[in-house]
Amino acid sequence: MPRRGNSAGSSSSNISVERASGGDRGRADATLLNSSEATPLLTGQSSSPTASEHLLPAPSQTPTTRRRGDRLLSGRRRGQRNAAGLGQAARADRKWWVQRIRYYVPITGWLPRYQASNLAVDVKAGFMVACLLVPQALSYSSLTRLPPAYGLYTALVPTLVYGMLGTSRHLSMGPEALISVLIGTLVKGQLKHLYAAYSPDMPPADTVEQFSTAVASAVALLSGMFTFLLGMFRLGFLDSMISESSLRGFISGTAIVIIIGQSRIMLGIAAAPSSVHSTPWNDLKFMLSHLDQIHAVTAMVSLGALLFLRLLRVVKSRFKSAVWLQQVPDTLVVIVLTTAISWASRLGQAHGVVIFGQVDGDLPRFRLPHIPRYADSKDIVSSALTITMIGVVESVIVAREYAGRNHYAVSSNRELVALGVSNAVGSTFRAYPAFGSLSRSKLNDRAQAKSQLSGVITALLVIASLLGLLPYLYHLPRGVLAAIITDAVISLLSATPGAIAFLFKVQAWSDLFLLLFICFCSVAASVETGILLAVVISLIMVIKRSNMPRIKLLGRSTENDNDFYPIDGAPPPSRNLLRRLSFGSSTDSQDDEAPSRGAGSRNSLSTDAQARHIDGVLIVRIEEPLYFANAGQLHARLNRMEMYGDMRTHPSEAPRMSPTRAVVFDLIGMSDIDGSALEILLGIVHEYARRQVRVLFVRVCEDVRARFEQAHMAAAGGDYDFSDIGMALLHLEQQLCISTA
Repeated sequence: MPRRGNSAGSSSSNISVERASGGDRGRADATLLNSSEATPLLTGQSSSPTASEHLLPAPSQTPTTRRRGDRLLSGRRRGQRNAAGLGQAARADRKWWVQRIRYYVPITGWLPRYQASNLAVDVKAGFMVACLLVPQALSYSSLTRLPPAYGLYTALVPTLVYGMLGTSRHLSMGPEALISVLIGTLVKGQLKHLYAAYSPDMPPADTVEQFSTAVASAVALLSGMFTFLLGMFRLGFLDSMISESSLRGFISGTAIVIIIGQSRIMLGIAAAPSSVHSTPWNDLKFMLSHLDQIHAVTAMVSLGALLFLRLLRVVKSRFKSAVWLQQVPDTLVVIVLTTAISWASRLGQAHGVVIFGQVDGDLPRFRLPHIPRYADSKDIVSSALTITMIGVVESVIVAREYAGRNHYAVSSNRELVALGVSNAVGSTFRAYPAFGSLSRSKLNDRAQAKSQLSGVITALLVIASLLGLLPYLYHLPRGVLAAIITDAVISLLSATPGAIAFLFKVQAWSDLFLLLFICFCSVAASVETGILLAVVISLIMVIKRSNMPRIKLLGRSTENDNDFYPIDGAPPPSRNLLRRLSFGSSTDSQDDEAPSRGAGSRNSLSTDAQARHIDGVLIVRIEEPLYFANAGQLHARLNRMEMYGDMRTHPSEAPRMSPTRAVVFDLIGMSDIDGSALEILLGIVHEYARRQVRVLFVRVCEDVRARFEQAHMAAAGGDYDFSDIGMALLHLEQQLCISTA
């Protein structure tokens, strides 16, 4: 029976549609379109009609039912549109996430697009770097007072993680001489607390090893966290906060400290009984006073290895065109030769040479780092900060240098994130802090590495060394490892004579003194003292430079009234001279930088133009944005200009300027001003207004003008509606009767 009811309803629906007209017809058409969906909802029938039911006319509907169908139709269309919009939004979100993942995890970007033709080159580069990294890792571990395997752990995990997250294709991660000696100095200092806790007895050897490795891993974790936070907060610019002279002095001092320590090992002299408490200067005195205890065979083997390494470097520098010679792994050759000689001659058993011995070569196991008992947490945190500064500066500089040479971009902030994660992960596998190496990165670039895959290959070869190489190094003399370290740090010192000569040539006496002073303190006191002085003095220099606003006192040219030049700068070139230099080009434009074009011609070209003061008027050019740091000294410098007219005049001399009636500020270089500086400038204008000194601002940019309007600068007495200095002086002549001739 439901079938019959539907047929009758369909007939009446057809009649109603034929009678519909205008808007009713359109609404009826919509009703017909939705009748097959609306009917089951109203009658409780199934929502899956058969094919014959689709051929039957739709039943008649009341106005309420019709409106309900309209709403269902519009809702369905709106749902389709929403579904389409959601699909587009989902695709956009997915694309955004893919882009961010490729940005922060670079291996997901370069690996899918990796060209198979580059594989052979990357494998060769990875092998060459591994031939240098493995011997260095074994050698540098002696600087840290840790077992040799920990140097390989440091060469393994951070290198592998950086290969996935780093943006530099040539930066070689792993242990570094400077970082290793800092770790060794820290471990040496912390062992004092352990020995004091066990006094008067000595702690067991296993306890000492566990304590030392725990300290090194804790520093690696903290250093990784600090570096990661620097990258996340986009503080990659901090790598330039340490001056080049301070950094060079610290590197030179640390290199000398390393050479002192390794020379004792190369000569076979036993360590001082109180070596835990000694300073580099005391170590040097101890070694010089015990030269009679030199072990002849050890000295011969070690110094012979050092001489071979230096000669091979000289030969490589002489024959740069010999590609096969440049690719010879000199450190690996030395290790193989000396190990073979030691084994054949039984240097350890027959001659008393200290050899490498048995070393556990297992892969590192996961272990959460912690600060061990009896260790000083403050010393560990401060050392982690110091290591972070040194490692970040060296790594970022190396990454930028080789990125520029090979025409690709690196991000300092992303590099910091990669370095931080590498060290944090490495600390859980018993590694100490690892950063980029200049020597290994240079070798990687020389091998023409094409991608970060070369670093991954290097890490895989380090694993192979851990599992299969260490047993074959049993007879390696430890003096040879000291020779390898000494050879590496001599390369660090190679740039120091050139830096000293350059500073002497340009008469940069303050930088020269800073370099020598920090180098001396690092050797005489400690490495920590050297880096502390380098950081503190560099920060003081930055604060001092930023605290002094760059302002110039301008004077009118004696040749043209529309030209203004700095009073205390080089003599401005004459307009005729400028015309000759520009081969007839026009020089009528008002250009305050004209002295900079003629500054180099003080001795070679005659200048007949001079910059002269305008009586009673100060014309001051502010050459940089003002903010809270550099605006504080603005008032004092203006007072000095009012009294002497030249910043080079010593304050002990008598004032030579006439009373100031007006001040004109040229803001051509001031593109911004913060709230603190604006408040200081407003106070200066109020002070001048109280003294009945007019203040005018010229060439004010839009952003600064808006700040002036918000601060009501005009009401305070500062006019800023002048486009150049000439208009401001004309206003003073016409409105205030101040002579500016």
